[in-house]
Amino acid sequence: MEAPRTAEDIRDVNTRYHDVAAESYDAKWGIDFGEPGQEQVLMKLRKVLGPALARGYGDSLEIGSGTGYFSLNLLQAGVVERATCTDISPGMLETLRGNADRLGLEVATVATDAEDLPFEDESFDLVLGHAVLHHLPDLEQAFGEFHRVLRPGGTLVFAGEPSRVGDRLARVPKRGAAAVAPLWRRAIGARPLGAAASEPEPGSANGNGHGPTNGHAHDHALEQFVDIHAFTQSDLADRAHAAGFADVEVRGEELVANWFGWTNRVLEASAEPADIPWGWRQYAYRGYLLLQKLDERLLEGRLPPAIFYNLLLAARKPVYDDAAAGTSR
Repeated sequence: MEAPRTAEDIRDVNTRYHDVAAESYDAKWGIDFGEPGQEQVLMKLRKVLGPALARGYGDSLEIGSGTGYFSLNLLQAGVVERATCTDISPGMLETLRGNADRLGLEVATVATDAEDLPFEDESFDLVLGHAVLHHLPDLEQAFGEFHRVLRPGGTLVFAGEPSRVGDRLARVPKRGAAAVAPLWRRAIGARPLGAAASEPEPGSANGNGHGPTNGHAHDHALEQFVDIHAFTQSDLADRAHAAGFADVEVRGEELVANWFGWTNRVLEASAEPADIPWGWRQYAYRGYLLLQKLDERLLEGRLPPAIFYNLLLAARKPVYDDAAAGTSR
């Protein structure tokens, strides 16, 4: 399949891929809705929002909310009072609603793309997203919409956006892990990914060994096409300024933790999930958290944001007095 070329193609590919990925998305990315998940979300947002995060927000709007990682954890932590979650993928929103029901949380969900939000002007105190801007074909239009639906004085914050240099650096551990994956699988006794699907059930007529060939399998393969941007610090800052935001801040996070995390993700993605030992998963998860703390305490703030894998953006919509006076309090 060719890479999508038009904005409509990009939206279609993102919708189809995320619809089929929704059911296993939380397990694939280790998404947690307990105390560890809340700590992770708060840690990320605190880096760019500081004390303002503790004061909380009334109405929040999440862009590309996926299965609810940010909004549901922020609701549980008491940071937001009312959450509206949007995504271009109905499948993701269905999974999000299931997660919310299980947690006893009330959320509003709306299937929409970010460039044409179906909300009134000045409806929200907080517009946020995690790992979503790099999927959007029209960033100028999207930032204009974020500004429109925010109330004066409202906050914009996005986390988990890949940096251009950090993304290139991450290719090194990815390639290394792919090269050693067969040896790693042999060491832990894991079959290659897809082996289970190619093993027919006893008495099954499907004994051709080719595995699934339906549309869902095809849509899973679209993952390679859904990421269309990587950013520099100035890319994000300029977008926010051009849309009319003030007090714009962009910082980087995750360097060592990212290399460790991608190494493990590539290894794990090469194997049948059921064959990966619990002990390995614990090592990968706890090691990632430990290295996150090392990045935060020793490297973030000391090294250029561009070399980190993720960029975080925060900004504020000026109140009317600010705009009239040409200031950015």
